[in-house]
Amino acid sequence: MSDVPALEGVLTSSEVLRTAEAIAEVQEPAGAIPWFRDGHLDPWDHVQSAMALTAAGLTGRAEAAYEWCRQTQRPDGSWASKYVAGRVEDASADANFTAYVATGVWHHWTITRDRAFVERMWPVVRAAIGAVLSLQTSGGEIHWGREPSGAVKPEILLTGNASVHLSLRCAVALAEVVGELAPEWELAAARLGHVVERHPERFADKHRYSMDWYYPILSGVLSRADADARLAARWDDFVVPGLGIRCVADQPWVTGAETCELVLALDAIGRPDDAREQLAAMQHLRHDDGSYWTGYVYPDATRWPVEQTAWTAATVILATDALSRTTPGSGLFRGEGLPSGVLAGALEGTCSCPANR
Repeated sequence: MSDVPALEGVLTSSEVLRTAEAIAEVQEPAGAIPWFRDGHLDPWDHVQSAMALTAAGLTGRAEAAYEWCRQTQRPDGSWASKYVAGRVEDASADANFTAYVATGVWHHWTITRDRAFVERMWPVVRAAIGAVLSLQTSGGEIHWGREPSGAVKPEILLTGNASVHLSLRCAVALAEVVGELAPEWELAAARLGHVVERHPERFADKHRYSMDWYYPILSGVLSRADADARLAARWDDFVVPGLGIRCVADQPWVTGAETCELVLALDAIGRPDDAREQLAAMQHLRHDDGSYWTGYVYPDATRWPVEQTAWTAATVILATDALSRTTPGSGLFRGEGLPSGVLAGALEGTCSCPANR
């Protein structure tokens, strides 16, 4: 079992383990991890929570969560967008939610080296990536998802596409583990990375949201110079010194998960001091039981919403692991062990942007 992550002066290993146990306490008998006890589940946050359990050494709990994914995957490779107590509440499919299982399975493999687990989950990953790539356009971007009727949701989301890019890279790495070739996935990742990096006009305008600010960095698409420039351009819009970062630029509301994802992005581009400062800043959201409040409205000194979410706690654990380099999975968001973000030469002659016409 790997050591439990800790970061001196921020979180001890005992505190991180208690946070993992708080996640495990909301896990349902079938392995599902809802946002909080008796709350709803979405597949992305479920996998994020499973990853944190693995990082903290609760591998049995994590594997139960992945088994839930295996048992509930639909014939087309997707999952419903929302479940409550085992029932589907929103039958639509979300491309990003569906793809993220590849990220989780790769993360679990890097820590456990459990080949039997990967082989058991490989058909799940393969089907999920097939469902996601059925939504990729000729330009490389990926539609949001599908309605319950099967109709494509036309909106194109930057954060979702950036996250899918990371998941595709994880899927390619998993294919190598099981001895399969996936050149079409590599090309899909290259095309997607290109559009995330070069064509912001193709995405819905969500500039209010901090996720659209940092996710192209977190996904491994941008160079260090471009990432630094992107962060500098809106740092003051989102970062609230001593508290964390805003979820949306025009509201006085800081959120823990977004702050910790920024931590991961900063660490990925070699800015550990800035990352550590942000992880320390958001600790005011920690509850006595090791869980974390979702957010804080600072003019009112009010926690809002009044909920302690498993996925917030999970992202704290993953950020702590990344900065402390504790487990073999700590380099996930630095791209360690993954194919590069863009295939060299893969897009030569195929790009439709003006410079290549």
